[in-house]
Amino acid sequence: MSVGDLVFTLLAISALLSTMATVLAVLAKDLLKAIVFSALQSVAYTLMYFLLMAPDIVLVYAAVAVGIYPLTLVLLIKKVGRYE
Repeated sequence: MSVGDLVFTLLAISALLSTMATVLAVLAKDLLKAIVFSALQSVAYTLMYFLLMAPDIVLVYAAVAVGIYPLTLVLLIKKVGRYE
C-alpha cells in the first residue's frame, strides 16, 4: 500500500465519520449530545483538511469549529435548556 492509497483511505474513513456524526447530530434530542456530534464532525473535517495539505485552514478551522463554536453553544444551552 502506497502513501497515496493510505491518504485516500483515511480521507474516506474521515468522510464516513463526518457523515455519521452529522446524522447523529440532527437526530439527537439532547442538544448537548448534538454539540458533541457536531464537534466530532468538525474533527473529521479538520483531519480531511490536514490530509489535503491545507495547514492554514486546519489551524483556523480547528480553533473555531472545535473550540469556540461548541463553547458558545454550550453557554447558550445553559440559558435555553438541554432538551428539545
